[in-house]
Amino acid sequence: MSCYRSIIKSVGGYLPEKKMTNADLAKLVDTSDSWITERTGIKERHIAAEGEKTSDLALHAARQAIERAGIVPTDIDLIILATSTPDQTFPATAVTIQAELGIVEGAAFDLQAVCSGFVFAVTTADQYIRSGQAKRVLVIGAETFSRILDWEDRTTCVLFGDGAGALVLEAEERDERPDIGIMASRLRSDGRYRDKLYVDGGPSSTQTTGFLRMHGREVFRHAVTNISDVIEETLEASNFSVSDIDWFVPHQANERILAGTAKKIGLPMEKIIMTVAAHGNTSAASIPLALNYGVETGKIKKGDLVLLEAMGGGFTWGAVLLRW
Repeated sequence: MSCYRSIIKSVGGYLPEKKMTNADLAKLVDTSDSWITERTGIKERHIAAEGEKTSDLALHAARQAIERAGIVPTDIDLIILATSTPDQTFPATAVTIQAELGIVEGAAFDLQAVCSGFVFAVTTADQYIRSGQAKRVLVIGAETFSRILDWEDRTTCVLFGDGAGALVLEAEERDERPDIGIMASRLRSDGRYRDKLYVDGGPSSTQTTGFLRMHGREVFRHAVTNISDVIEETLEASNFSVSDIDWFVPHQANERILAGTAKKIGLPMEKIIMTVAAHGNTSAASIPLALNYGVETGKIKKGDLVLLEAMGGGFTWGAVLLRW
């Protein structure tokens, strides 16, 4: 019986054309560029145009990733979309993407783990490949968080933006190149803290979409500890250490959290791919967008050891270690 591992074939990304700067936000709520920058490191974010849906953003990123992989859409046999802002309650937005790409076989589904969604989706895709159930998987993180923000709440509306990123993963015989692709991953959740970062609406509770609500201090307090612990578990599972990491690509939530995590695990700041200043927090899209930036700027190269991590509402958190 063949054993497989997941190889990263390509990455793609997409950001909506419209940018919203901190100065723009200062016209809407009682805030300022210095207030936002000091607390978050964010300078601007991208906002989806009127009528531009999560699936539209996802398709841009997916097509770029597919083209860079040197394949055609019908070579994909599984699509996993990580999102908390689907086009509709149902069907899954992934099937819209599947149809728009002209794929009529295989499977497509959405995965919801908020800001940890992409880490959860990559880990899920890896399990499909390892078990032989999928040969080529399109993993997408896409969000239109601007649609669930309360634009009168300065504690949340300054943080988030819209965007999409995608990876193509491919099955390869495990013995061909044992030290490449996805090496290890670990996922965690703790529902006791579900009311610390949430949306105050839903089909079965309020029959409305609702708005994002967050207890920022509580999220920050748990974030660094949870993230550090799961990183250590992932490294231990793969017999690597922090010093082996070439690039750290974390969920882009807040510069303070990124710096705190790096300090706690003993990782130099210059090894972090950081896009939060230009993108804001794009939830499940933030890691693939940061990966895309890292590749396009020539920082992430073939053979680099890359660590992904995220924490989001739920709480959910996780890490993935991979060889590019």
